[in-house]
Amino acid sequence: MELGISFEKILLIGLVAVLLVGPDRLPKYAETFARLVRRAGEFLRDTKSRVRDEMGPEIDDVDWRKLDPRQYDPRRIIRDALFEEDAVPAAAATATAIAEPPAAIPARNTVSRPEFSRTSPPPFDVEAT
Repeated sequence: MELGISFEKILLIGLVAVLLVGPDRLPKYAETFARLVRRAGEFLRDTKSRVRDEMGPEIDDVDWRKLDPRQYDPRRIIRDALFEEDAVPAAAATATAIAEPPAAIPARNTVSRPEFSRTSPPPFDVEAT
């Protein structure tokens, strides 16, 4: 994971910290920082072992990249869902599309919607309110 901090920036932050802390308190702060890093590593190792104990040995079989939500493209998901039933190979589909002349586009079926007025109100469900 990149935080946008280069080695030069870390070095500059360390130099400013050394100047602000001073040579007298620097060993104490370095020891405290080392202890913090050590405890964070122990916490991560403990968390990994607890997850492995709770999930069992099949956790190694899980493909975590497949479960990453950042890899999903909504356009691809929709395309896969729309063309899932179509088992026609792409080459055969294009060959038949080229051989056949384009058919006339059928007219759309228009749905007749009832007109509502004061004399003919829309249906009302007494139990819905």
